Amino acid sequence: MRTNQKLPGGRAPEPPKKSRWLKNTIFYTIIILLALMIYAAVQPANKLEEISFSNLVSKVEEGKVAKIVESGSELTVTVNGKDGKAEKTPTLKSRIPSGASASEQGLDISRVEYTVKAPDVSSDFIWNAISLVVTGLLIVGLFVWMMRSAGAQNNQSMGFGRSKAKLYGKDKKQTKFAEIAGNEEAKEDLVEVVDFLRHPKKFAEVGAKIPKGVLLVGPPGTGKTMLARAVAGEADVPFFSISGSEFVEMFVGVGASRVRDLFEKAKKNAPCIIFIDEIDAVGRRRGSGMGGGHDEREQTLNQILVEMDGFENGQNVIVLAATNRADVLDPALLRPGRFDRRVNITLPERKDRLAILKVHFEKKPVDKNVDLDALAAKTTGSSGADLANVVNEAAIRAARQNRKIINNDDLTAAFEKVAIGPERKNKVMNEHDRELTAYHEGGHALVAQVLPDSDNVHKVTIIPRGGTGGVTWTLPPEDRPYTSVVEFKDILARALGGRIAEEVVYGRDKITTGAGSDLRSATAVARDMIVEQGMGTKLRDQVFHEDEGGLMMDRIAREKPYSDKTAEEIDREINELIEEAANRARAVIGENRKYLESIKDALLREETLDGDAVKEIFKGATLPDSAKLY
Repeated sequence: MRTNQKLPGGRAPEPPKKSRWLKNTIFYTIIILLALMIYAAVQPANKLEEISFSNLVSKVEEGKVAKIVESGSELTVTVNGKDGKAEKTPTLKSRIPSGASASEQGLDISRVEYTVKAPDVSSDFIWNAISLVVTGLLIVGLFVWMMRSAGAQNNQSMGFGRSKAKLYGKDKKQTKFAEIAGNEEAKEDLVEVVDFLRHPKKFAEVGAKIPKGVLLVGPPGTGKTMLARAVAGEADVPFFSISGSEFVEMFVGVGASRVRDLFEKAKKNAPCIIFIDEIDAVGRRRGSGMGGGHDEREQTLNQILVEMDGFENGQNVIVLAATNRADVLDPALLRPGRFDRRVNITLPERKDRLAILKVHFEKKPVDKNVDLDALAAKTTGSSGADLANVVNEAAIRAARQNRKIINNDDLTAAFEKVAIGPERKNKVMNEHDRELTAYHEGGHALVAQVLPDSDNVHKVTIIPRGGTGGVTWTLPPEDRPYTSVVEFKDILARALGGRIAEEVVYGRDKITTGAGSDLRSATAVARDMIVEQGMGTKLRDQVFHEDEGGLMMDRIAREKPYSDKTAEEIDREINELIEEAANRARAVIGENRKYLESIKDALLREETLDGDAVKEIFKGATLPDSAKLY
C-alpha cells in the first residue's frame, strides 16, 4: 500500500493527468445534463399557435372551432379538420382580454364544446424551483471558484521565494566520465569529488574535511555543465541544477529566499550536488558603490556565503559552480571554506578534439574515407560546442543533398561555415570590385606566406562569406600555448597586407573600407601586446590591466591604473607597432609584386584557392631584408 509521498522541499505531488481528466469529464457531463433538464422543463410538449381573441371569435362564428378549454385567462382551442370532425389535439391558443369573461367579450360558447378547468400552477412551481436551484448552484460555484483562485494566488505568492532548481535524481539518465571526451586533467580533479561523495567516512576517519565548493572555470562551450552532471552520475547522487540569474527577481529578498530553499532541499536529499551555472550573475565583487550595498544581487550573494558556511558536519552536500569570468567573482566566494577547489577547463587540444569528434560521429553514418584527424588538426581553438556544431552542420548538409552518408566535403563545408561564415554567392560584384578584392586577399596571402613566423595559408577566396567581401584563412601548423613577439608582429603585418596591397596597386588615395575589420583586429592585437603582455619598447615588462567586468558607472567613476603620461606612451608604442607592421607588409609586397599579380589572376579565374595552390603560386617569393626582424 502506497503512503502519501512528498517531493523535495515538502511539495505534494500533482494528481495524475488521467485523474484530472476524469474529474473534468464528470463535471462537464453534469452541467450538460442540467441544461437539458431545464430546457425540457420550460418547453411545452406541443407548441401551439397563438391567435388574438377577436380572431378566435370569428373562427367560432364560422364553425371552424370544435372545442375550447378555459384555464384561467388562457384558452386552448381544438379546430375542425377538413372532414368537419374535431382534430385529436389542440392546435391553437388564445387569451381572454382582462375585465370580463369570454362570453361577455362576445365569444358564443354555445356553438362549441366549452370546458372550464382550474389553472395548472405546477409548471410555474417547477420552473420557479429550478430557477432557484440553478441560481443557488451558480452562486455557490462562483464562490468556490473565487476561493480557489484566491488560494492559488496565495500559494503562488508563498511559493515565489522557492528555488527553481531542477532535480535530476536516480530516475533520470545519468552522465558518466567515459561519455565525455577530452578534459582528462579536469576529470582527474573531479574524481576526488566523486570519492568524497561515495566514501565520506574514509576522509572523516583521518580528520579530513570534505570540500564545500568546487569552481569550474573555462571558456564557453568547454563542457562545464556536462562535467558537473558526470560527477553526480559517477557518485550516483541527486543533482540540483540552477542558473545564477534564476535567483534574482524584481522583488527584493526573493533571491535570498530561493537560496535558503535550495539549500534546505539539498540537505534533505544529502548526499547530493548543487550546481550553479554562471555564478558570476550573482557572485560579482561587492563594494562597487552601486545600490548602497543593499541591492538584490548582493543580498543573494550574502545568503549563498552564509549557507555555504552553514553546512553542518556530515551533511555531505557539495556545491559545484561554473563561470567563464572568475576574475570578477567576489573574494569571499573564493576563500577556503567556500569554493575550496578550482578546476580549470581549457579548450581541447588536438587529441582531445579528435576524441570529441569521434564521440559526436559515433551514431552518424560516415563515409569510410572521412578524415577526422585532419579536421581535428584544422580546428585549433575550437571548443567542444564548436565541434558539435560542425558535426551537426555536416549532417544537415548531407541531408539537404539527399544523401544518407556524411563525406569529407560535408565536413569541410561545415567547418568553413562555422569558422568564417556561409558563402554569399548571390551577392554580385562588378569587375572592378572583384579585382580589388582579389588584390586585397592576395596581399594578405602573400605576406602570410613569406613571413617566417606567420601561420600557414589554408584557403583564399573572393566569394563573400559572412560579413566580409572575401577571406584569407590561416591556420597554425600545431597547437601553441604561447605566442612570441615575432609571431605577434607577423600577425600584425599579415592583417595589414590587404590594405597595403590596395595602396601599392591603386595608390594611397584609392584605398577602400574593405580593410576596416583588419585594422580593428591589428589595433586590438597591438594594444594587447603593450597593455596586457608587456611587449613594448619603453614599457616592456609592465602590465596596465583594466578590469572590464564591473558596472558601467563603476568603470566611469574609477580612475585608470596609470597616468595620462603613461597613456600617451601606450598610444605611441601601439602606433609604432602598427607602422612597423605596415612597412614590413609594404616591403614584402613591393619585393614580390609579380606574385601578387599571379594570385590576383588565379583568384579572378578560380574564385577560391586552397593552401597547396597558394604555395605553388608563391614558389620563389622572397623575404626582403627590410622585412626581417632578426
